[in-house]
Amino acid sequence: MPRHFVKKSMIFVCLCLFSIPAQAKDFTSYVAHVKNAARAQGISSRTLEAAFNGITRPNGRVLELDRAQPEGKITFPTYRKNIVNQTRIQKGRALYRQHSALLHTIGKRYGVPPQYIVALWGIETNYGGFTGGMDIVESLATLGYDGRRSDYFTKELHNALKILDEGHVRRSHFKGSWAGAMGQCQFMPSSFLQMAVDYNRDGHKDIWDTKADIFASIANYLSKKGWREDVRWGREVILPQGFNRKLEGRDKMYPLRFWRELGVKTLSGNPVPLADFRASVVIPEGNTRTAFLVYDNYNILMDWNRSLYFAT
Repeated sequence: MPRHFVKKSMIFVCLCLFSIPAQAKDFTSYVAHVKNAARAQGISSRTLEAAFNGITRPNGRVLELDRAQPEGKITFPTYRKNIVNQTRIQKGRALYRQHSALLHTIGKRYGVPPQYIVALWGIETNYGGFTGGMDIVESLATLGYDGRRSDYFTKELHNALKILDEGHVRRSHFKGSWAGAMGQCQFMPSSFLQMAVDYNRDGHKDIWDTKADIFASIANYLSKKGWREDVRWGREVILPQGFNRKLEGRDKMYPLRFWRELGVKTLSGNPVPLADFRASVVIPEGNTRTAFLVYDNYNILMDWNRSLYFAT
């Protein structure tokens, strides 16, 4: 049998295993299908029984939160004030100093300046202060069964089961956000399997409690996505009077000289500096009161979390 045929056949089988019946009769049927598909992928029955023990119905609170995202419900200045307040900034600076040696070693290894590692750690979970108390398996099963984004969340559920089966985290400790994001860096299970790092080499990729693994996993994610160490993420700017809104958007990238000649200025009123890279204008809230000139690294932050509010 030709090798390309075998490969395509295996891909087809995997897709079938991860797909969900068009109309699962009920939650119990959905879970049964997930278990069967997971067993076919080599996940042990012991892991599956522990994973779904006590989960008998969808979690209504998860569905409520899924339909109540903040973007569009609050303004960007309010969001920024809530998320990047002075208390969080001061705490981040203190933790940066406390873990400076480890952060700089990891930053050098992955080519990611330490301040970005700390910033993402801080905005995601307040430096590990709040990682979420929702059961990961229950949340993902709820969202997978719900149907709105069933395929996506069912695949994430399979990934979560694989994490448990590999022994990276105790079942009782497997908690996170309502959407399935986990640990102090809030990786989805797929990101965990691709990007999490066992930096201290103890056999576990521990993004819940081990600082070295948390910092290295954040840095590894950014590095693998193409983070440029020589470029910042962007800067807040003042747009010229009558700015053409057709030039706005991450897909509209022009050399910095273009924006300088157009009259885009820094907050201090100076022309934007010249450098040999391209930039886009982003207006998170849809008006010209708060605008940013962003670079390639900003798009990596958008890959981390597809929210203009978050990335900015």
